[in-house]
Amino acid sequence: MLNKINMSTALTISGLLLSGPVIAAKDINDFQTWGTATAVGSLENVNPALKNFKYWAEFQGRFGDDTSRFSQAIIRPGIGYAINNTTSVWVGYALVPTAEPFSKTTFNERRFWQQLLWNNKFSFGSVTSRSRLEERLAPRLGDDTAIRFRQMFKVSVPLAAAPAYSVVASDEYFLNLNNNDWGPHKGFDQNRAFIGIGYNFNKEIKSEIGYMNQYINRPLTSVNRNDHILSINFYFNY
Repeated sequence: MLNKINMSTALTISGLLLSGPVIAAKDINDFQTWGTATAVGSLENVNPALKNFKYWAEFQGRFGDDTSRFSQAIIRPGIGYAINNTTSVWVGYALVPTAEPFSKTTFNERRFWQQLLWNNKFSFGSVTSRSRLEERLAPRLGDDTAIRFRQMFKVSVPLAAAPAYSVVASDEYFLNLNNNDWGPHKGFDQNRAFIGIGYNFNKEIKSEIGYMNQYINRPLTSVNRNDHILSINFYFNY
């Protein structure tokens, strides 16, 4: 009975999360493969007085043009502070080398980021909320700083018959907060919706694999991007 409830809950939430924007026929479609490894841990091992301070180390590799070329990388370190068992605040930096098909001009984007992270467990599973603010710089393309807000919600529902596995669904909405001289314009930027399966190797290591749809708004060209992504993620929590 619990398994049926879990699956029903997961499918209902997944349907709500994946109900994104209407895709126009003229949009560019692409199949991509993304891989992510993220390690989060306490600095208590460095000094017991730092037990509430945390580190974030993330690396992403993204392959576009029907997964035929390496198109983008993200190297994203950060430092956080645990307010309590469910909530933490973070600041960090990201280096984002970018090439086709995301951009016709190869460039290195630099980002400063701040986020509020909340995670809690319920009878059906866990819920995560991540609110992130980014200050984006692309010196090769322009002089302005692009400011972007991102809001992500994720739900993970373990399977009663196989507790190491779970149904995972998430949605992340991106909003540009200003106009600038190198690309992103104020307003809706993109949306990412994910549905997949999670597997816990142990208490510290888990993985998620599934389908992600990334819809990117490009108001200047009126030709938006609709990317279909095989998303493979590993999380290390120490």
